[in-house]
Amino acid sequence: MGEIISAIFGISYFVLGYWSVGETIYANKVIIGRIGDMWIQRFLIGAMFGWILIPVALIKRWLFR
Repeated sequence: MGEIISAIFGISYFVLGYWSVGETIYANKVIIGRIGDMWIQRFLIGAMFGWILIPVALIKRWLFR
């Protein structure tokens, strides 16, 4: 049971981290490059800095809606 909860938490963290990078770092930016490179970069930044970007993105979403 604990493995399932850990897997759900991990997947949620990666998805929210990827979303939060788009909401904070890449907001209102035009990005030129290969789509695969951009996806990997957003995924890795979200995985490394999701602990700070997720709360910032949620606050930004709630305050500036």
